[in-house]
Amino acid sequence: MVRRSKELEEEEEYEEEEVEEEETETEEEELSIRAETPQNTPPAIVLTVTYDGKAGKALVKLYDPVNDRVYFWYDNTGHRPYLLTNVKPEELVTKYPKVINHPGFSHIELVKRYDALEDREVVLTKINAKDPLSIGGRPDSIRELLPKTWESRIRYHLCYIYDNEVVPGMYYRIEDGKLVPVTVEVPAEVNEFINKLYANDRDYLEEASKWIPLFQAPVPSIKRLAVDIEVFTPQENRIPNPKEANYEIIAIGLAGSDGLRKVLILRRPDKTLKPEDLEDLMYDDVEVEFFDSEYEMLREFFTIMLQYPVIITFNGDNFDMPYIYHRALKLGFKKEEIPITIRRNEASVPLGIHIDLYKFFNIRAIEVYAFGGKYRGLDRTLDTIANAIVGMNKLPRDKIVSQMSYVELINYNFRDAYLELYLTTYDDNLVLRLIILMSRISKTPPDDLVRSQISAWIKNMLYYEHRRRGWLIPEKEDIIRFKGDVATKAIIKGKKYAGAIVLDPMPGIFPNVYVLDFASMYPSVIKRWNLSYETVKCPNEKFMNNKPIPELPHWVCTDRRGLTSLIVGLLRDLRAYVYKKLAKSEREPTLKSYYNVVQSAMKVFINASYGVLGAEVFPLYCPPAAELTTALARYVLSRTVLKALELGLVPIYGDTDSLFIWNPNEEALNKLIEWVEEEFGIEIELDKVYRLVAMSGRKKNYVGILEDGGLDVKGLVGKKKNTPDFAKDAFNEVLALISSIKGLDDIDRVVSEVRNRVRDYYRKLQRKEIPLNKLAIRTALTKPLEAYTKNTPQHVKAALQLKQLGYNVNPGDIIIYVKTKGKDGVKPIQLARIDEIDPEKYIEYLRTSLEQVLDAFGIEFESIMGSSIIDNYS
Repeated sequence: MVRRSKELEEEEEYEEEEVEEEETETEEEELSIRAETPQNTPPAIVLTVTYDGKAGKALVKLYDPVNDRVYFWYDNTGHRPYLLTNVKPEELVTKYPKVINHPGFSHIELVKRYDALEDREVVLTKINAKDPLSIGGRPDSIRELLPKTWESRIRYHLCYIYDNEVVPGMYYRIEDGKLVPVTVEVPAEVNEFINKLYANDRDYLEEASKWIPLFQAPVPSIKRLAVDIEVFTPQENRIPNPKEANYEIIAIGLAGSDGLRKVLILRRPDKTLKPEDLEDLMYDDVEVEFFDSEYEMLREFFTIMLQYPVIITFNGDNFDMPYIYHRALKLGFKKEEIPITIRRNEASVPLGIHIDLYKFFNIRAIEVYAFGGKYRGLDRTLDTIANAIVGMNKLPRDKIVSQMSYVELINYNFRDAYLELYLTTYDDNLVLRLIILMSRISKTPPDDLVRSQISAWIKNMLYYEHRRRGWLIPEKEDIIRFKGDVATKAIIKGKKYAGAIVLDPMPGIFPNVYVLDFASMYPSVIKRWNLSYETVKCPNEKFMNNKPIPELPHWVCTDRRGLTSLIVGLLRDLRAYVYKKLAKSEREPTLKSYYNVVQSAMKVFINASYGVLGAEVFPLYCPPAAELTTALARYVLSRTVLKALELGLVPIYGDTDSLFIWNPNEEALNKLIEWVEEEFGIEIELDKVYRLVAMSGRKKNYVGILEDGGLDVKGLVGKKKNTPDFAKDAFNEVLALISSIKGLDDIDRVVSEVRNRVRDYYRKLQRKEIPLNKLAIRTALTKPLEAYTKNTPQHVKAALQLKQLGYNVNPGDIIIYVKTKGKDGVKPIQLARIDEIDPEKYIEYLRTSLEQVLDAFGIEFESIMGSSIIDNYS
């Protein structure tokens, strides 16, 4: 299937992540298709919490995995949208009468909250409204009528979750109309771990008792349906516009976790099917149903779709679901007959939830921490992600779907749906389990979670904890006003303050290198020094001399536990000292697998926590706390390097939370590990052993060969998007040669082979012997051609050339072009000849892809080019 591409900015470090600002509901969900609303139910998992505009109430959707039933529970507690203000009730009448007279106003009440910033209890006015949009989200909302408000930008369904402690992904039952949590039994061995770990810390012991049930409640295999559509496409690289939906849906592939394997096919007059053709079906058990009417095909699809609580797509928010919706309208369906709701950036389903795997796998924390960067730098397509994670690919095609035979179309379409489903079922439902567990940790509904970065998850987690404790959620400007700004200057352009320390690497090639890793350095620092927005530079003057780093003017109070320190520290402890051990211990394989998923879910939060807390745009960002975190991490690494030297070890490189030791004495290495844990309370462990490391002398640039021949290439650039295939091929071939190095004796031979291989590519470019398809660059048009007024990118220049020759070029189309000599410097591949190629531009791609790898082995790219030039004239 042709997919709409999307650019995703790559960041080498995960220190500052963009954070979505809070907002109130922008659209009320109106459900025409509803599930049962019983007074009593068996245990069921919370799929999501939303707001039903027709009912004017919060709606909790639950799924009973035993009986395969979806239940709806509407709030019956009288909960309403609200905001807090310091304007007193009598002042509302005299100074702000528009608030009282607002059509959405409901009532007011006085409430007490603990203000952690000022360490005191405050009394505020709580203004309740009839609907979310009356609180905020439009120019005439109540929020806009008041000089100061708190908690007015929180989306209502999240506000409901915080107040009522409804945890998405956990088990509840409906008892006599009330929503009641199901008690989770915690195994004795887990309780023993916790009691031993926190025997002398009541705060952590009490907090752990609230968190452990989230991890011990089983995650059921929720029934789900993967959906993929194929649309008639008039020409290659033309992506039909889902809002216009002008072309027929010709196939719908369906793969269900309950064993459903089906393709709905639209009959077309130019296609025939012979009985013997069915022998070429790739999957014998796929049921094929033909339709003479596209209308009837969609009606059958809607009937099937409503039987599943979870719908899985890949890029379904942007293409499949809106296309189906708008196509159904075009065919004569009424809105209430279509079980899909289209919002600004997402598509939802009425009975359950819709999970778009494209958005989930695009979450940077998932890419880096859950999947170890397996698909980092690659295009985020179903093909590349499925190949990187489960080793499977889409079916190749040499024609557009409109030209495929029925059997080719069935195979191609079902394979996509099958891959989508398999990405959620492989390894004992790993991805689904991760989503549910991370929903529990973050208190974020799964359908929200897959559509937001981890910054939003951590925000929800901390807001939930504020509400649970009766704390006022502070406004960001108040934190900065109370705490002040940073005291150090950033070394890296664009950063706010001094960040992590990177020790200058010793250039050269080193055998037998051990890499020590500080387990969750930043989270460990946050816990060890009690860092949180309310504890750093607290209002209590008696702690003003308690400065962890004397060079910084920031102090930390010690008479109360910081909320961030407590939660981040707890997750770090539970992962390191409980669930990693349970996952490695001898036990029943299914349980062992589950515990491994639990610790993986925690890893995502722990490793990304500082990246969020240290971001200026995060709503709980506290500049001094963020600055202290990096300063203390630098202190820990610097002290560790000095101790290593004292023990006779040879550190050759250090970066943030890793230390490279050359050919260490094991006794000295163990002493260093013990010292770090005793001195700082931070666990340090052997992360990996390289049989050889090549250091270029530049920071964050080295090539390490693991004992099994695997490669670590820091500064990886060869697989970035929009890199022509020839450069990727060259990069992979060079890496394969390097991985063959067994020891120092092999280096000269391999370096010579690498030189020859790169020289060969250089010569082929100069002689124009590399085919056009290997030189092609693929870029999507993101807006109409006439909208490119300020500058004209290269792919737009190529698109304009196509348009001049009568091609119909629209947003979403993939422009395939090559770099040429001449005025525009590019040509669409349809119009280009090999003799028009500009070799120098492609040599630069070769340099960019290989330079950092070559540098590590002391190979200068210019020297290869120079020798090639001589060869050409000899």
